[in-house]
Amino acid sequence: MRNSMAQVTSRDLEYLESLHPRLAAVFAKMDEQGAREDIPIVGTSVGRALGVLVRAIAARRIVEVGTAIGYSALWMALALPKEGRLITIDPDRARTDRARAYWTEAGVGDRIEVRNGKGLEELPKLRGPFDLAFIDALKPEYEGYLAAVLPLLRSGGTVAVDNLLWGGRASGAVAADDESTNAIRAFNKEEYWTIGAALEGSVPPPINSNLFELAGKRLDHKTFRLENEAAATDTLAEVRKRG
Repeated sequence: MRNSMAQVTSRDLEYLESLHPRLAAVFAKMDEQGAREDIPIVGTSVGRALGVLVRAIAARRIVEVGTAIGYSALWMALALPKEGRLITIDPDRARTDRARAYWTEAGVGDRIEVRNGKGLEELPKLRGPFDLAFIDALKPEYEGYLAAVLPLLRSGGTVAVDNLLWGGRASGAVAADDESTNAIRAFNKEEYWTIGAALEGSVPPPINSNLFELAGKRLDHKTFRLENEAAATDTLAEVRKRG
């Protein structure tokens, strides 16, 4: 199996990072807090990929499951037009209160609405259509989140799912047998390989480690067509629904 990713070095990644404009100070604050308190937030490269995705699909309405301190929501909100709106769901009010302060500092607080509750309880209360859904919360509930967001998407909408390699644990490169790891493995297997009775195409190749795009007409809640498309820079996956 040929894999061009094996040739990418740390120096290559540093070079790519140097080409980006300097991050706003608010991101540095969030990165520092996340590292200090071991708060799970997406990597900078994933944040950038989300921002590109929001602009690429011209998203105006986004739903996110898993807010933490608002890092991924900030990247997406900054990419929204001024009239755009993002609803983010997280039961941890202390963290979302801190997130609001960061969003206000960045000037996008008016674009983001917080729902403090459990994802599987809050999603059914929402009214679509949404252009984009981003899933990054409790791994054992990933399948439930996906089933809940699909009916909320517009035709042509997109779902992005974080952590599908789970730091090497999903593939077994890093030994693990915990509930979250097993849930990720089950999600990957069920949603990528055995969704419904018929899958066409093939799993798309990774580019800079794993933003996979699954695209096609949704025949039911568990049937997709897989296209050979992929692009991004971290453990992120996309599911695009086309009508």
